Amino acid sequence: MTRSWTPTLSVAYSSAANAPFGVSLLLTAAPDNKAQYLSELRAHVASVQQRVNRELTARMEEDKAREPGATAANGGAAKAVDDEREEENYGEEMQEEED
Repeated sequence: MTRSWTPTLSVAYSSAANAPFGVSLLLTAAPDNKAQYLSELRAHVASVQQRVNRELTARMEEDKAREPGATAANGGAAKAVDDEREEENYGEEMQEEED
């Protein structure tokens, strides 16, 4: 019995706080044609990375909106956050800096 194999780039994400999501793209180039296959794989990796980044950024914004400091009770002004640092460390425990 011969099995058909289709190269696929798949990514799955899950966390305790959010619904899981996944991305799966079929590679049409045959692995025998290495240059074409690797070129397509590289393009698909970049595409998947963009989709994952968009999804995680949206989830990060949702998480920030749920924080107590982001409510209208304080005049609608969310607490000042170092977005770059927060995005860099998203999903990881951050150590408090000592003064």
